[in-house]
Amino acid sequence: MQLRLPASPYSSAVNTGIPALFAALVLLLLPFGSSAQEARFSHNVVIEAARALAETRFQPLEAVPDELLSLNYDQYRSIRYRKGAAIWGGTPTRFSIEFFAPGSLYDTGVDISIVENARALPIPLDEDAFEGVSDEIGEILASIAKVAGFRLHYSFNEDYQDEFIVFQGASYFRAVSEGQSYGLSARGLAIDVAEPTGEEFPIFREFWIERPSSRADSIVVHALLDSPRVTGAYRFGIYPGAPTRMDVEATLFARSELRHIGIGTLTSMYTFGSMDTSDRPDYRSAVHDSDGLAILNGKGEYIWRPLNNPRALQISAFMDYNPQGFGLMQRQRSLEDYQDLEANYHSRPSAWIRPVGNWGEGHVTLVEIPTPSEFNDNIVAYWQPATPLVPGEPFRFAYHMSWPDERPLPEGFGRVTRSAYGLKLAQPHPQMVIDYSDLPAGINLNDVNFDVTVSAGTVLETIAQPNHLDGARFIVTFDPRGAELIEIRGKPVLQGQPIGETWLYRWTGN
Repeated sequence: MQLRLPASPYSSAVNTGIPALFAALVLLLLPFGSSAQEARFSHNVVIEAARALAETRFQPLEAVPDELLSLNYDQYRSIRYRKGAAIWGGTPTRFSIEFFAPGSLYDTGVDISIVENARALPIPLDEDAFEGVSDEIGEILASIAKVAGFRLHYSFNEDYQDEFIVFQGASYFRAVSEGQSYGLSARGLAIDVAEPTGEEFPIFREFWIERPSSRADSIVVHALLDSPRVTGAYRFGIYPGAPTRMDVEATLFARSELRHIGIGTLTSMYTFGSMDTSDRPDYRSAVHDSDGLAILNGKGEYIWRPLNNPRALQISAFMDYNPQGFGLMQRQRSLEDYQDLEANYHSRPSAWIRPVGNWGEGHVTLVEIPTPSEFNDNIVAYWQPATPLVPGEPFRFAYHMSWPDERPLPEGFGRVTRSAYGLKLAQPHPQMVIDYSDLPAGINLNDVNFDVTVSAGTVLETIAQPNHLDGARFIVTFDPRGAELIEIRGKPVLQGQPIGETWLYRWTGN
């Protein structure tokens, strides 16, 4: 079924066909006697589309023509969306949209509509929309009228619109704040991460982007998620800035029972850093997009867990009830911490998830996957609810997301700035070194106890030393006593109260 709408107010060249599913739903939702041109878009349209889709069998997105699939890396990289074709480019609106061509590794295309005056209109794609293509490829791209994804630009100043967020591939998206470089990614939903049966990757198969007013400093994106076992309607309220923020709302409809989903999923890379060294010679001192998992649990405890590039797959579950926040942090913010003049790891964003409402029982899951290369994302973190999703019962959740340099901590509360591992001088016993900054002013370290517990082995010694960070260095020496895996937990305590983050780590003997 095709729905025909009048020409778009943002372009004179419009492909007027709206995807069949959306068109059918719009017509079904119209009151009797109404015309298609009177149909008004709202997020409820996306929710009803997801609900209807869950009653049907999953249909994979159609592959793009072979001419696009056969493009090699350099050929695909040369394709650029024409600046002059940017949606809302040259208008008073502070936002503009550019698109990515399908092809090469991006073997399918998605449908995108622009919402103006509560009407959803498909994006205009003609033969001149993309540069760096032959006439033949340009005609194919125009004929399929689909794209691989999009990026949003925003005027942080009057002279230039900066790219700040990208939606491309499966349900992935990534963003930056002012002054940052792209790093870790987020996902709409994760399913069966690291399960023996294999992971299921949901897709955003359709987007609707609302046009902001000329004075608006935020933009709204709607997305229809689909996967063999679940569908979903997502609303992203996006606020570029310092930091860039997002309000995420989602309604899921299960096709079959789902026991392992990931909400607020973050995907990153950690190759080596202060806790371990590179397996091969490397002039850089660290290589990672994130160096730690931060959690503010339901009891108000601030937790810091340094990341690791393990020898074998590691999965950690941090049990909780109504978590207050979690995220992957890039805490080292100086070029000297990495000595990489090209990758700019020191300016990669962190990402912080703050739940809206009560998320109930579940756990924050951290997955660490061995990798020899910085080109592989090997870190995944998400909230896994204890209650499974079942057909016939909508599952709703919401969270605030930000892309800061660092998560906030209370004033005068110690922050872990560095974690390191070694052996005690002239002895075979392992040592952990944990540096804190921003401890309460004027404290006497002799009055501070670094409260340490280990799941196996024995703690031999704990030493506290002042450091140059207005904080302290705590050195923990322990004897594994033959254990090959030890969970270590420690926190600085003064007069029975924590004065800094709880430090967690999984030590493995290999």
